[in-house]
Amino acid sequence: MVPDQVRAFVRRHPAIRHATRRIRVHLPERLGGLDPARVPPRVRVFDLRLPRRPGGPAIGPDVLRVRAPGDYWVPRHLERTGLAGYEPEALSCFLATLDHARPGAVLDVGANVGVYSVLAAARTYRPVHAFEPTPEIAVTARAIAADNDLDLRVEELALSNHTGSAWLRLSATTDASNSLASGYRRELGRIQVPLDTLAHWRERACVVPAVVKIDTETTEPDVIAGGLEVLRRFRPWVFCDVLPDHSVQERLMALLEPLGYGWYHLCGDPPYPARDSISGHGPKARERMWMFAPDSPGPRFWRTVLGWREAVGACLP
Repeated sequence: MVPDQVRAFVRRHPAIRHATRRIRVHLPERLGGLDPARVPPRVRVFDLRLPRRPGGPAIGPDVLRVRAPGDYWVPRHLERTGLAGYEPEALSCFLATLDHARPGAVLDVGANVGVYSVLAAARTYRPVHAFEPTPEIAVTARAIAADNDLDLRVEELALSNHTGSAWLRLSATTDASNSLASGYRRELGRIQVPLDTLAHWRERACVVPAVVKIDTETTEPDVIAGGLEVLRRFRPWVFCDVLPDHSVQERLMALLEPLGYGWYHLCGDPPYPARDSISGHGPKARERMWMFAPDSPGPRFWRTVLGWREAVGACLP
């Protein structure tokens, strides 16, 4: 337990983490030494190309400047593949929904460094709120938005089915797998974070949600349960990461069936058919996203998706 606590402390403090690695590169591998070629930079800085749909409005920048700790998983992946290799199926539908949904805010629940919320802020004039409970990741998301002059509010808050506080488990696998769920990943440590429901937060913030993206590492049903009033009243489009083998599918169906939402698995090439159940997942990890639509998407929507799919596919590193 003590080694895990030490690793958690080192991981949560970038300066200590960097200094530790500089020491370990001089040690033999049997004593925990690291290959210098595989040590990430202390700070990762790169330009990220953003998609622009042909015929769409000329809103926002063409390139995003990203500055983040060198070992964060999402920025490392984006630098290597661009947006073309980062959930292009889901991003294309998300961007199309921003074009077609009624007026209202965009909520990015489980934002990490804010890929979805940054795109919403860069390509629309909608109010955008990113929810990220891990303090240092929230700082990075806030800095990326500020560096690129994007109107994006980062809420250092976890959403669930009750209010108060909870333990956020820091994953030993990757910073993109931190979760409120016990036993989801091997833990490096825990931090206490504030907790609220979507319905209660919306009432306090006086926000009308139009599009909601949820990726909270197996606690997505809790977020939905805490926002049922919001879904009934405002009928936002919902993008939800669905991990297999964690009883997530069954719980989501039980919550959503009474609301009359259509379920679309964003896997492969669009248009995507409505599904009878929330089950199965694509062969690639990026194909776990589902779209829960308050209305049946028509041909015009899918044409917009195809336009965004081509634009996202062109966003190479």
